[in-house]
Amino acid sequence: MITRTLLIIFIFTLTLTGCSSKNSFRVESLAKSEIDMVSDLHLKTADQLLKELTVKLYARNPRELEKNSFSVEYRVKQLFGTYRLLESSPELNGSIGSDAILLSLDSQFSGDRVFALMFGLTGMIHASYNNKEEFFITDSLDEQKLHNSARNIEILLWRLKQANDENHSPLILTNGTGSEINLSFERLFGKLIANQDMMAQLISRKNHRAIRNAVHTIGSFVFLPI
Repeated sequence: MITRTLLIIFIFTLTLTGCSSKNSFRVESLAKSEIDMVSDLHLKTADQLLKELTVKLYARNPRELEKNSFSVEYRVKQLFGTYRLLESSPELNGSIGSDAILLSLDSQFSGDRVFALMFGLTGMIHASYNNKEEFFITDSLDEQKLHNSARNIEILLWRLKQANDENHSPLILTNGTGSEINLSFERLFGKLIANQDMMAQLISRKNHRAIRNAVHTIGSFVFLPI
């Protein structure tokens, strides 16, 4: 009886995998729960937003790209492609996560600030997903990590507004001022925050655990642990 059932499943799988549609069936999907598929989607969405943010930041801060004579495409490949830097980068003296973000906003840092910022932010977001690229039944996520990553993006936004050079000019340009205001950066960050918050709430319900909210005061914003 079991053999017959397995045979039916195998034939059914072959039939599905024979389809040429973009959403063709994958055998691995048999080992996924609904929350795993949702996690895959949220991580993919986060990466799409982070890529768009990287490109926009380089367009707004071309001087950072010129420091190493790299192309935007090369930087995107480093951050998200086959050669994605998972642990550290010699350019950043081994800084990762929030430390890399802080380095990008250090007035003494002479390297590529956009790369440091996005390396830290991307690493932090991926750490909230336990550095997984795909999720299966045996995987689990921590709602607090996801929640903290969303709050850290808010802290980053505050720090970006405060980080100026000796001439009181922003170290990293984003929205602009006066007639040059461009809220597209604000919207991207907002979407990224919402994406992380939604995932945190879903995992919280799944795990039946409450999320702890940290209280910050202006001027003492520190990044939360992931």
